[in-house]
Amino acid sequence: MKTAITEMFNIEHPIIQGGMHFVGFAELAGAVSNAGGLGIITGLTQRTPELLAKEIARCHDLTDKPFGVNLTFLPAFSAPPYPEYIAAIREGGIKIVETAGRSPEQYMPALKAAGIKVIHKCTSVRHSLKAEQIGCDAVSVDGFECGGHPGEDDMPNMILLPRAAEELKIPFVASGGMADARSLVAVLAMGAAGMNMGTRFIATKEAPVHDNVKKALVAASELDTRLVMRAIRNTERVLKKLASTVCWRSSARRAPSSRSKISATRLPGSTPRS
Repeated sequence: MKTAITEMFNIEHPIIQGGMHFVGFAELAGAVSNAGGLGIITGLTQRTPELLAKEIARCHDLTDKPFGVNLTFLPAFSAPPYPEYIAAIREGGIKIVETAGRSPEQYMPALKAAGIKVIHKCTSVRHSLKAEQIGCDAVSVDGFECGGHPGEDDMPNMILLPRAAEELKIPFVASGGMADARSLVAVLAMGAAGMNMGTRFIATKEAPVHDNVKKALVAASELDTRLVMRAIRNTERVLKKLASTVCWRSSARRAPSSRSKISATRLPGSTPRS
């Protein structure tokens, strides 16, 4: 199958394995790329740029197909050394970077100077248009169905994807609830050029996640997730279990202006979206 995404990233299938914290290692990324999709190593899972360079080298040993690196930009008093991470990506011969969290605008000149294609995760059309404006090559449009951070607009893919198709000039992939061939056919019909899967890839043998978690994901129904931390506008979709129930009850009691930290048990590997 050929789409704008397969052509842009030189992959066989328009399927991307999204960046997932403590899940996106070389084994999973290499397996996805070898199968014809686009595997993604999660950059900040590696504690230092030097460790990321080693993980990139490991992935090169596992596949000769294209793979990318996820960089998530987060607000912090002490930010990670992003320029050094980007240098490790550049020197590792990576030509695709998936960005998430805050806008990558500050780092676009360095990424583009290295000839890197950038796909940015967005949960709204307005953020997608901003990504297009700052020079991103593609966007991952994440609907309300997604695990991890679905944004604050509560916009499902049936509405969000056609709107993105109407507004965007750059190609986009769909994310959120993507799981199989039916998902791919559906999103192509709504204007996407492919799909991004996260949670689905956790339930694979290459994902470094406990088998009990994988079994819980496979056994879960459409009623087995819950939204937490809505009161502080840091919404996450998590599996229903004791830890997430405690988090939900705690966040429900807090005002939006509260500065207290709430610990969430989210779907493994989730990364924030802008």
